[in-house]
Amino acid sequence: MSVDIKVPVFPESVTDGLLTTWHKSPGDTIHHGEVIADIETDKVIFEVPSSVDGIVDAILVEEGATVKDGEVIARIVPQNITSQDITEQNSTPTQQPASTETQQQAQTQETTPLITPSANKIINEKNIDSTQVKASGKGGRILKEDVLSYLQQDNTNNKPLDQTLKPDGPRAQKRVPMTRLRARIAERLVEAQQTAAILTTFNEVNMQPVMTLRKKYREAFEQAHSVRLGFTSIFVKAVTEALKRFPGINASIEGDDIVYHGFFDIGIAVGSPRGLVVPIIRNAEQMSIADIERSINDLAERAKTGSLSLEEITGGTFSITNGGVFGSLLSTPILNPPQSGILGMHKIQPRPVVEDDQIVIRPMMYLAFSYDHRIIDGQEAVTFLVTLKDFLEDPAKMLLDI
Repeated sequence: MSVDIKVPVFPESVTDGLLTTWHKSPGDTIHHGEVIADIETDKVIFEVPSSVDGIVDAILVEEGATVKDGEVIARIVPQNITSQDITEQNSTPTQQPASTETQQQAQTQETTPLITPSANKIINEKNIDSTQVKASGKGGRILKEDVLSYLQQDNTNNKPLDQTLKPDGPRAQKRVPMTRLRARIAERLVEAQQTAAILTTFNEVNMQPVMTLRKKYREAFEQAHSVRLGFTSIFVKAVTEALKRFPGINASIEGDDIVYHGFFDIGIAVGSPRGLVVPIIRNAEQMSIADIERSINDLAERAKTGSLSLEEITGGTFSITNGGVFGSLLSTPILNPPQSGILGMHKIQPRPVVEDDQIVIRPMMYLAFSYDHRIIDGQEAVTFLVTLKDFLEDPAKMLLDI
């Protein structure tokens, strides 16, 4: 009797997914927990594992098909599978002694690292030498995130998506289907523009105090907390303290109601190979700068490897995006619904400013605060941004809560 393999139950915010890859075919052996298929949603990629040891009996859905949670996509005939069974299945019977070439191939296979199907697919597509990939899985197994991490480090393979899709020849074109993540990003951006009254206010901040603080305590901070002190964690701390003083900004509209949140879940926009994602730092008000720094590093790394969970990229009460890392001097960030505010950080650039009637050069950064004018008034938005500027130009104020 066969066992049904079903699409995992999606969270409430996800209705369906795209079955992108089959890692097994009918007749293949499969172990309990081994990945049989990948399903891409508008947020993350699910790996569908087998619930039993056995033989794949049937594949019921083609690659590229849309599936819903609970839908049966494959059937497996349960069997007790051993490593010998797999070897016999993948080998060609022969009565002749193995040749020297065959023996050499066998020795090479013995030294080849174990690779998960999803990782092997990327390795084949990108023509990667698997021996160069650092394995982090159990028993030295190469995982998908190991390959993605390798691609991030290898500048020769880490080409922008637009470059890899660039058509050849004069006036050539190339049509590719939009990924579900890209489609969802487009949908949410249009939704934000159509449903919210978005307005942006600007200011500039002298980053010298923060840079001096960071330079003075960077080494001691790293020794004490085993994590590097960056700028974003300081901004998260400053934003959280400013939001405490302006609860109307840490709010959202639900129907005809305004929901004021008593917690501060800060989203950090991160670029990933699949597109922009916004992982959430939960309860930032309860965290030290060291805790925030560790969370940012962890979420950013797993965003790049595609291993974020749905819970980690869902929700949030306020967002921060940093176009400055790409050289942006000024921009108008778009809201991440249903949030009512987003802060845009930009490039730090030496500029002449006036202090005590003297022109001096200071490392300046433009700040952009986009907000939903339906529930946030202009005065409140401007005052919030000025408060944030004051915290950054005098960090002792937010540390002393004054």
